[in-house]
Amino acid sequence: MENDAPALKQTLGPWQVLFYGLGSMLGAGVYVLIGKAAGVLGNAIWLAFLGSMIAALLTGLSYASIGSRYAKAGGAAFVTERAYRKAWLGYAVGFAVMMSGLTSMATGLQAIAENLIKAFQLPIPVKPLAIAGALVLGAVIYRGIRESMWVNLFCTLVEIGGLLFIIAIGVKFWGGVNYLEVPPEATGAGFANISLLVILQGAVLTFFSFIGFEDILNVSEEVKNPRRSVPFGLVGAMVVGTAIYLAVAITAVSVLPWKQLADSSAPLMEVAKHAAPWFRGIDSVYLFITLFSIGNTALLNYIMGSRLLYGMASQRLLPQVLGKVHPVRRTPHVAVIALFAIVSALILAGGIKPLAEATALLLLSVFVVVNVALVILQRRDGEEKGGFEVPAFVPLLGAAVCAVLIVSRIHAALTSPVPGLHIAPLVAGGIIATSLVLYRLFKPAAP
Repeated sequence: MENDAPALKQTLGPWQVLFYGLGSMLGAGVYVLIGKAAGVLGNAIWLAFLGSMIAALLTGLSYASIGSRYAKAGGAAFVTERAYRKAWLGYAVGFAVMMSGLTSMATGLQAIAENLIKAFQLPIPVKPLAIAGALVLGAVIYRGIRESMWVNLFCTLVEIGGLLFIIAIGVKFWGGVNYLEVPPEATGAGFANISLLVILQGAVLTFFSFIGFEDILNVSEEVKNPRRSVPFGLVGAMVVGTAIYLAVAITAVSVLPWKQLADSSAPLMEVAKHAAPWFRGIDSVYLFITLFSIGNTALLNYIMGSRLLYGMASQRLLPQVLGKVHPVRRTPHVAVIALFAIVSALILAGGIKPLAEATALLLLSVFVVVNVALVILQRRDGEEKGGFEVPAFVPLLGAAVCAVLIVSRIHAALTSPVPGLHIAPLVAGGIIATSLVLYRLFKPAAP
């Protein structure tokens, strides 16, 4: 980039970073996830969230340390290339992170369009409405990071409000059940006669409710005092998110039997109806919350993707035109426009659910690579220390946990009789292979 070219504007403070991370983690998925976790651990679903928080926090602490060291857009790709000194590996990591955001956006925008059409009987096809939603989000992000954060703050408060309402109406039921009651198949050697293997299975299931904290790295270049603000926001978001998840989990099994939760397609909706029968029209309220939750996730993925393209262009891993910054708005406007075109193509292509499932595996792979990258950088002479340092065993344990989750998912694909489980690992492998082919075809020239 030219030295006199406009740069991204540093406008985000610690609390804005926290709400960015919280908005990325909290989402509509938890409304269904509670039921799935209850089917595995019964009333002890709080153990699954606690276990997955510990597992996610290991990688979260690594990301917090990296963000305090290197305030760069496209953080994971930047750190990977810096640590391993392999441009192709940085490219593959950036590509994997970008695909996770883009597929999440495409599926989320279509879900919003489907819900709007159903709720208001709109005579509009799903795909054009979803593309219109992408255009609206792109316009907000083009306008500026401050405006985007205000929208994120509003949507996050709506998301939190829905979960806090569940807690508020259900707290009077607390203490009425045995919170260590589990299905018969979940008993065994472990904590309170609960099989450690079953707890691990529950933690694998709920681990993905914490994914989103990693997006903070991609906006760290726009954070004021990132050495302090990034660790505060990232760790703070995980702690607040965990507290909400634990309280919601305890509330759910306190209000309804775990078997009923496991059999329900909308478990938290049933909890609300049972705990607050006086609340008329609660279905409409939670439709509203769901739309804002999904919309916020799409917004934050769009921000993440645009900053990732900008950062990778700055590293010369992508065409440098994607690294241009608008001289007035101070946003990566070319990257924003490029992402709109890509997401629109994904929406029109359809059939991206297997792709979305595969990118969860890709993110775990990225976590392994980035955790090890931090250890390499910690041991390398001449690397500047960050404002938040962690001992080497933290990223090493984080890498090990993520590797275990990857192996368990692949093992399930190979051994489970459930049809279709093998698709996600195959698609994940295909995405990695595609990224390497693209790097080979468009390998950037040395600066």
